Amino acid sequence: MELSQCTQAVAQGLSEIRVPLGHILVSGRWRNTDLVSTLQGSAVIHFDDGLGVVDFHPSTRTGVIYVSEADIVSASGYKRKVAKLRKANRVRGVVIAEKTATSGQYYQELQKFVMLEIGFVLLPVKNQKEAAGLLAQMVDVESKSETNLFLKKPRPVCVDMALLNSLQCFPRLGEVKARQLLLHFGSLRAIAKASLEDLSSIVGKASASNIRTFLDES
Repeated sequence: MELSQCTQAVAQGLSEIRVPLGHILVSGRWRNTDLVSTLQGSAVIHFDDGLGVVDFHPSTRTGVIYVSEADIVSASGYKRKVAKLRKANRVRGVVIAEKTATSGQYYQELQKFVMLEIGFVLLPVKNQKEAAGLLAQMVDVESKSETNLFLKKPRPVCVDMALLNSLQCFPRLGEVKARQLLLHFGSLRAIAKASLEDLSSIVGKASASNIRTFLDES
């Protein structure tokens, strides 16, 4: 597919954008940033000023919003952006957020909003360079998992791993139990709605109690 076709579809707000394998669409506001400098060489980068609230499209069906340290601390605008992407309901939503010593105390509010209220994947990073590595992995996984992205329905391989990583942000929840929860409930939202008894049947009473305590604190 020609890039002009791809960007035209995004600019017109069509429900089916097309991102070629090995490519990534990047919002024009990210020009001349550390993130883009680090990402170069890992994927073919195309800038577009018409992506709306989305910062990156590492694949046709994945939209990524980046929340900076300052955004987390000030809570300025990220809820509106994430909610708007959720309302569009045309891509799998992923939020990459800068979790630092400064933003750490405000991170739980972001976590609950993104993961539990909206149902998106949340991936913490320390800085833009680390975020570039995550985006490169998303592009790479999509390229390897699909022989023809335009004819086959994409499998959310990288996003499944992202869900697993997000779930492990819950206190004292390891990979094995996190995987068991996802296999049983299928989504973060379903886990959030599950009763203590339902959770206990999967991960045991102690882990279930930790999960419910974390979810109920607000």
